[in-house]
Amino acid sequence: MAAVSAPAAAPLAGASLRTPLPTRPHSVSFAAAPRTAPRPLTLGARPARRLAAAAGGGAAGPDMRETLDKVVGAHKVVLFMKGTKDFPQCGFSHTVVQILRSLDVPFETLDVLSNDALRQGLKDYSSWPTFPQLYIDGEFFGGCDITLEAYKSGELQETLEKAMCS
Repeated sequence: MAAVSAPAAAPLAGASLRTPLPTRPHSVSFAAAPRTAPRPLTLGARPARRLAAAAGGGAAGPDMRETLDKVVGAHKVVLFMKGTKDFPQCGFSHTVVQILRSLDVPFETLDVLSNDALRQGLKDYSSWPTFPQLYIDGEFFGGCDITLEAYKSGELQETLEKAMCS
């Protein structure tokens, strides 16, 4: 077995497979929003706001749009992702889960890998071609890049605080 020379190993020193999220000097307090048991992912009673993109045609039928309206309207924060919050199946989904957990915000997830119709229906519903897709208070917020930038700027924390207090 050949030994790796010191110069060849140097670039690997301190290398990490995961880039940690930047730490925030302040955190968002959700004290105003009482903590309740998470609602099961069912079609809830709270009326959903239909996304402007969903009003147009697209391949998602009216039944799929109606179902998605109910799902995103039933929860304050919903993440449509590859995998689950406990076992993300892609780095982008993992990043958004880490961000939401770091903010200590309750959120629901749905695995788009388990349902082809859901995956395609969401692309049409949001007019956004990739996953994860984050919805806050019934509105499409963005994918991983948008969520990460909003987290770094503090916009995500403000949006979540408003949603939790509404």
